[in-house]
Formats: sequence, structure tokens, C-alpha cells
Amino acid sequence: MAFLDPIFNPVMLPILNFNPFLGIVILALIITLIVTLAYKFFSNQDEMKRLKDKQKEFQDKIKLMRDKPEEMMKMQKEAMTTNFEYMKHSIKPTLITMIPILIIFAWMTGHLSYEPIFPDESYSVTAVFKEGVNGYAEIIVDDDTEVLSEVKQEIKNKEAVWSLRSKEGDHEFLVKSGEAEQSKKVLITTVLSADEAVTVFDHSDIEQLKINYNKLRPLGKKVSLFGWYPGWLAWYIILSILFSIGLRKVLKVY
Repeated sequence: MAFLDPIFNPVMLPILNFNPFLGIVILALIITLIVTLAYKFFSNQDEMKRLKDKQKEFQDKIKLMRDKPEEMMKMQKEAMTTNFEYMKHSIKPTLITMIPILIIFAWMTGHLSYEPIFPDESYSVTAVFKEGVNGYAEIIVDDDTEVLSEVKQEIKNKEAVWSLRSKEGDHEFLVKSGEAEQSKKVLITTVLSADEAVTVFDHSDIEQLKINYNKLRPLGKKVSLFGWYPGWLAWYIILSILFSIGLRKVLKVY
């Protein structure tokens, strides 16, 4: 979503480059606030409160009917009807916010999925070939890119890998194998931005060209969840749930 760069980059990129996690916190808060306000002003809150109370009432009654399976089944059916009614009231605000949020998510994906490749930092690219393609593949780079490995690599297990180093800016490399050749761009930068990691080609012996970016961990190795170091999307989901709980209580949204 490059058309969003002039809108978001001047404000958000300095924050993301200073502290990616802080940027995710701000974006999660903004998006959650937009969604919460949409629910407040584009849904019938009185009716949604009534349905919420009814849902809680059904839950309390079902707990008391565990030894009466027939009555409990009947009550569960009524509860499902109430849940469906609640969902119907939530469709309008969901539709209103869906497209803007998807657009923002696309911008976040472009800037938060991977660590940038810095100028003069070594990185690798991989070419994936069709089944049965063997022999050698050659990479051709521009004048501001250095091939650190052999220019010609043997295709092993359908893949050939090269190690490169480039100056800052946009670069393009070309991979050739026999009669097949495909190219891909790579961005070398000091800010959180990256080109698409994988490009897929149809009807070619070269099926994919991949830039082997390192995944961005917003808190690095400082914070883990049982040995797992969450990426931006996981942190966004966690934060948005917490913000949603708090904002709904403050703004009395049901």
C-alpha cells in the first residue's frame, strides 16, 4: 500500500524506527479506538446491552442445568438465537471499519514484518526451481551490488542460494538457468521498510525468487512467551484485546 506512505510515514516511521513496539502500541490503540467508536455510534447500544444482559442470564441458567440435559439443550438453543441477534447488530460497524483497517494492516505488514537490510550488510537470496530442473543457476546484479558467493550456484533440492551485499537504495537482480530467467527487486535501507519477500512466477522453470529477510521481533530477545518471541501481528492482537476491554468499559460500549 505505497499510496499510504505519504500519510503514515512522516508520523509513524520515526516512531517505528525509534521503537517498533511503541509504534505497534500506538497503532493498536488508534485502530481499537476507531472500532470501538464505530460500535458506539453505528449500532443500537440499548438493544445490544439488552442482548448482552440476556446472554449473561442464559449463561447463569445453563450452569444450573447441568443435571437436566434436556432443559439445558433447550436453553442453549435460545442462547444461540440471542447470540445471532447480537451478531446481526454488530455487522454494520464491522463493515464500516473493515476496509480502512485492512488498508492500515497492509501498510503495517510492509513496514513491520521484517528487519530492514542495511547498506553494506550481507544478505541472501534464494531461487526455487521446478521439479526436475538441475545443473547450475547464475545471478546477475547491478553495479552497486556485490556477489559474496559464487556467481554460479549448483541447484540442489530445487534451490540455489547466493549471498549479496548492496549500497543503499533499490536494486534488482536477475537469475538465469538455461533458457529461463527472472528478476526481482530488493530495497536496501536504514528504515523499517522492505520489498515483498517472495515473488512467484507461473510457467517458468524458476518458480520463486526469495529475499531471506530476518523477521522483525519488536522487543527483540528481551521478552518471550514460553520461549516464543512474538512478531508484530501477535503483539497487535494482544494489545488490541487489552485496549478493547478497557475502551469498551470507559465508553460503555456493548
